Amino acid sequence: MQQQPYKIGWFSTGRGEGSRNLLRSTVNSIIRGDLKVDIPFVFCNRVKGEHEGSDEFLRLAANYNLPVVCVSSKKYKQESGDGWRSRFEAEVMQKLEPYTFDLGVLAGYMLIVGRELCGKYPMINLHPALPGGPIGTWQEVIWQLIEKKSKETGSMMHLVTPILDGGPVVSYCKFSIRGKSFDKYWSEIKGLPLWEIQKHEAERNPLFVEIRKQGAAREIPLVISTIKAFSEGRIKIDGGKVVDAKGKPIKGYDLSREIDKKVKEPPAA
Repeated sequence: MQQQPYKIGWFSTGRGEGSRNLLRSTVNSIIRGDLKVDIPFVFCNRVKGEHEGSDEFLRLAANYNLPVVCVSSKKYKQESGDGWRSRFEAEVMQKLEPYTFDLGVLAGYMLIVGRELCGKYPMINLHPALPGGPIGTWQEVIWQLIEKKSKETGSMMHLVTPILDGGPVVSYCKFSIRGKSFDKYWSEIKGLPLWEIQKHEAERNPLFVEIRKQGAAREIPLVISTIKAFSEGRIKIDGGKVVDAKGKPIKGYDLSREIDKKVKEPPAA
């Protein structure tokens, strides 16, 4: 009897090119046969017409013939007042009822997941920082790295809990933000307060741009490698804990070497 493919539900706000690239690269890995999983649905917390970026994301999913499920979190925020998240997630779970999946993957999903939703489904989230590092959006993370004059950063996948970016670590990769590609940019802002950099250059600051460039290059292979590990049974979720194939709890796989190798490889034709 042939084993059923591992199924992942894809969750994204789809607000920018990064979200589209994550979905595009994952689907292309499936098409090439590198990743043996199915995506039974793509969920977006925006509906058509709410935002240009998410509209492009929804078109991309449709072009891949992926079933799309949408519930507007914005509508619930505006109409429901206090407790909107519970009512929003109740509708989300109702609309996802027809679909079965082994793991939910949050890739560019810009909401904190409530207790009901992450309690019902095993879910992992991409976060653009190392375990124990800054929390928040990737923009907020980079500004914190610059403010703290950090020497390294990275990305991680972690279990989704109601605590923002605080779930147990599944996998991660790290890279230095010092050395040849970075030192000249650190020198340019030496002695400048963060507010001055943000005021005059904002996200155009060369150091900000380089950190994001290096981080973004690693996010896609990290997501794909982590999904592959789940699909092959090398990582599992058991009772809210991350365990290996033998059921032994782990603190997250360091995939830095594997991811660095993939980043340096030329893109597939």
